[in-house]
Amino acid sequence: MAERKGIYFVSDVHLGLQVGDPAGREARFVAFLKSIPADTTRALYLLGDIWDFWYEYKYVVPKGSVRVFAALLELMDAGVEVYFMAGNHDMWCFHYFEELGITILQQPHCFEADGIRFCVGHGDGLGPVPFGYRLMHGIFASRPIQALFSTLHPTLAFAFGNAWSRRNRLSHAPYRFRGEDEPLYRFAAEYEKEHPVDYFIFGHYHAEVDMTLPGGARLLMTKSWMDDSPYWYSDGISVFLGHSKKIE
Repeated sequence: MAERKGIYFVSDVHLGLQVGDPAGREARFVAFLKSIPADTTRALYLLGDIWDFWYEYKYVVPKGSVRVFAALLELMDAGVEVYFMAGNHDMWCFHYFEELGITILQQPHCFEADGIRFCVGHGDGLGPVPFGYRLMHGIFASRPIQALFSTLHPTLAFAFGNAWSRRNRLSHAPYRFRGEDEPLYRFAAEYEKEHPVDYFIFGHYHAEVDMTLPGGARLLMTKSWMDDSPYWYSDGISVFLGHSKKIE
């Protein structure tokens, strides 16, 4: 049997976002999941914003993504460990993913595999981010606010959530990563001073980034899946950027 060394990192697929080609985006993601060789892969890390809007009621979860979950279950049944870290769009996940066998992690999460030291997360809220963003994130993470939102009928709740996300996407120009001035860069540069890390891997900013930090670690990020299908991959020796094949 081949040794399991492969580790995949993917984020910002934004499944369900009604912008561009939602069906095509989901098809690309399913094809990516099915292309992962289960016999040589150790783990898959889903680093947030896999879903554009996710909210779990006690007995209700969003419809759709059946083929996505089927592909994830197939990987887990074959022995691949699947981890999920919530992003700012799919932070309202509670127990459903765990019931499926997916392990929920909190950012930043650090681990070592085959001598390579990783620190991963979605990336939002790390470093000296503006107070307004911290306040908004705190409101969304508030249990009382979540309980209040749960009083809405799912039809209203999802109509509101999906419309808000779509409007937010269309009203903002593509983000331009500012390098050393970014809060995430500053977080990683400070973090590596006291923690041994080889690779920081994050999403959120929808920017392709491969920067060497002052302490020698690399800060890696990918664009979103809106027009591409990027992921980071570790073969146990090094880490490189990959792109899933397009659906013909």
